[in-house]
Amino acid sequence: MINKVSPIKKHLFINGEEVQTKEYSNLYSPYTREVISEIAVATKEQTEQAIEAAYQSKDEFARMPAFLRAQILENVVQLLKENFNEAAEIITRETAKPITFSLGEVTRTIETYKFAAEEAKRIHGETIPFDAASGGIGRVGYTVRNPIGVIGAITPFNFPMNLVAHKVGPAIASGNTVVLKPASQTPLSALFIAKLFKQAGLPDGVLNVVTGPGRTVGDTIVEDGRVNMITFTGSTSVGINIRNKAKLKKTTLELGSNAAVIIDKNINIDKIIDRCIMGAFSNQGQVCISLQRIFVHEEIYEEFTNKFVEAAKQLKLGNPFDHETYLSSLITPDELDRTLSWIEEAKQSNATILAGGKAQGNILEPTIIANCTPSLKVSCQEVFAPIVTVTKVKSIREAISHVNNSHYGLQAGIYTDSVSNALLASNELHVGAVIINDVPTFRVDNMPYGGVKESGTGREGIKFAVEEMTEMKLIVWNQN
Repeated sequence: MINKVSPIKKHLFINGEEVQTKEYSNLYSPYTREVISEIAVATKEQTEQAIEAAYQSKDEFARMPAFLRAQILENVVQLLKENFNEAAEIITRETAKPITFSLGEVTRTIETYKFAAEEAKRIHGETIPFDAASGGIGRVGYTVRNPIGVIGAITPFNFPMNLVAHKVGPAIASGNTVVLKPASQTPLSALFIAKLFKQAGLPDGVLNVVTGPGRTVGDTIVEDGRVNMITFTGSTSVGINIRNKAKLKKTTLELGSNAAVIIDKNINIDKIIDRCIMGAFSNQGQVCISLQRIFVHEEIYEEFTNKFVEAAKQLKLGNPFDHETYLSSLITPDELDRTLSWIEEAKQSNATILAGGKAQGNILEPTIIANCTPSLKVSCQEVFAPIVTVTKVKSIREAISHVNNSHYGLQAGIYTDSVSNALLASNELHVGAVIINDVPTFRVDNMPYGGVKESGTGREGIKFAVEEMTEMKLIVWNQN
């Protein structure tokens, strides 16, 4: 049964208040295509109003003691625990993420804000031994880290609550103010969190949420001189555009990927099938580090492929509010059409569809493709759907070569019982993280997360995001 709610108008959140707009747009359920809300469409002037609110609040908030910032974040943790099921239902309603995965996202969001509360108390510098230099005798120096100012945060649809936390949490922990633009399909989670922060005692103007199209809201945030830093998660093409427009602003860009796992010979296949299924098909494959390419040693290729295909065929598709559902709708009908066209391209190139390849209504079946050439879109581009390719290799070195043959470099995994092969992969894979004996989809919220090449710049994970969101200042005392 689908959880139906009457559409409610959702306004902007600026300077601690709801702000109405002249225009509202319908927000549709990805699963039913019914209207679930009416969302404010901000103008350029209203976006500038939000930026001004953050700008006027930044100096006072930067002076707030760390223990008070930490307490506000702890209050949000408690409020999320108290509103746990409502938060998960909001995620499922606006994304069609199966409710079991939405419940998991809320759990992670709580942890993310908890990490932020703890890191608020751990921002520190270091002393510098100036007398190590002949000209430094009689001088003492140390560094401090100061908040960078106003942070423009632009977040994606796929983890609408936890990826907001990865930007808002460290920003508040380090004493910055925020103008947040959530993805157009998933504003409800961001507005829900803004309400919780107000209840938690966050001063007005510190967190502002502006909904609307990227060409109006996003561009205004990126180009406004009062915004000191942009933190963005999304597609590579948009990230490149943001970096060009941001000029000398600091940017953290978490971008695309076509993540891969290497499966060595002598691996117990039964122990890894469930993880590979999760890596490829959780959240409909709409994950930056979703398992998209699998390279299997030729000695176990047939056994792995057969068991992987059989497991994929057992997954339940349907209503995202059903606790048994594993896959539901992609985020928009256009995304479904795109992925079906990529599958058709693979078919025309004589690739083999081992499972799926079709839509059931507006749900794409979990799809496994073999015999893919590296130039096919399902292999070389970010598919962002429940589609995975399986390729036979003769050696780990061959597999590493395939993984590195990509514009992306976010995360990669390897299953192996060989220390030598694990070290080889660790050294040779050109990615931001190598995950040994697990899929590349592994992430916990305190690890440094980010990529190389067209997968982005900078690192998230609360401690590391705090470093990105603060500026180092050197203090030198002359004792002579």
